[in-house]
Amino acid sequence: MQSLRHQRVRELLKREIGEVIRREIPVRDAGLITVNDVAVSGDLQSATVFVGIIGTAEQQRNGFETLGKERLRIQGLVGHAVVLKYTPKLRFVLDDSVERGNRVLKIIEEIERSRSPS
Repeated sequence: MQSLRHQRVRELLKREIGEVIRREIPVRDAGLITVNDVAVSGDLQSATVFVGIIGTAEQQRNGFETLGKERLRIQGLVGHAVVLKYTPKLRFVLDDSVERGNRVLKIIEEIERSRSPS
């Protein structure tokens, strides 16, 4: 179980990384990038950022490439906004859990429609 401090740092990083991405990366080129979750190591020196990208396939590809290219700049901006002893090293991972959830809901709706009498 994570400590209260660890949970607070996770939420703070999630909010601040999302804000930096919103400000710095244009939606037109990279799609809408959302920060779904942040997993922080026990020593708070590294963080895995789970992102979802809404847009065309090209926008999703461009968005993920942009995150990789801009990782150090994003990390620096987060470091200025969040006061910690060490700024965590960020690693971006594409999170498709929202997409999978929508697919499951669609399947459930189809099953319910097929069961209900016409």
